Amino acid sequence: MGNGPEMDFSAPPDAQGHEGVLTPEDAFVAAANTCIMMMFIWACKRFKLDLQSYECRADGTKLIELDRTEIFTHLRFWPVIKISVGEEKREVVEKRTRRALQSAQKYSLVANSVKSEIVIDPTIELLE
Repeated sequence: MGNGPEMDFSAPPDAQGHEGVLTPEDAFVAAANTCIMMMFIWACKRFKLDLQSYECRADGTKLIELDRTEIFTHLRFWPVIKISVGEEKREVVEKRTRRALQSAQKYSLVANSVKSEIVIDPTIELLE
C-alpha cells in the first residue's frame, strides 16, 4: 500500500482463502470505519470537544445475487465515544458530539465513496 505497511491478504475461507488473513472485504469495512474515526477526531477539535476515547465495532452486510455476484448493502458502526464534559451542560456536549459524528460521516472520503448504506449507532459516555 502506498504509505502503509505490507500486509498479507487472502480470499475469505469460504472462497478457498486462508484462515486468519486479512481479506479485501475486511479491509473495505475497516477503511470506512477508520476514515470516519479520523474525521471524528478532526471534528472534535473543530467542535471543541474533549475526546477521551473512541472505540468502534464495525460490520458489513453483503448480498449474494443469484448469479453469485456480491455487494455490500450496509456498513454498520457502533462507536463507543467518551467525552469529558468539564463545566458545560451535559445535553449541550452530547448534542455537539452527535453533530461532530454527523460531520465525520459527511466529510469522510471513504464513506462518501461507497454505495452501501452507512448506519452509525453510537454510545456516547459523558465523563465528569
